[in-house]
Amino acid sequence: MIIVEGSIRVADLAAARPHMEAMIRASRAEAGCLDYAYAVDLLDPGLIRVSERWESRAALALHLKSEHIAAWRAAWPAIGVTDRVLRLYEAEPEVF
Repeated sequence: MIIVEGSIRVADLAAARPHMEAMIRASRAEAGCLDYAYAVDLLDPGLIRVSERWESRAALALHLKSEHIAAWRAAWPAIGVTDRVLRLYEAEPEVF
């Protein structure tokens, strides 16, 4: 299993919300997506926590080539995305 975690910062959360919702819906519908979520930091509302789980690197690679990724990235200038930090981890599947 592949885990992606990190954060991004958005200047305009209200403008970013529809783009984030579209990204989450499309990503969760992809083959190989186990979970995909964004969370607003309650103490820093412009900070968005990113959490993703994928069945494999191949599934993640297809995700990164998707139309909704391109649309999401195209929206970044308008919503002021900055400070993007994402980390990839390999993990064992859930065992409990």
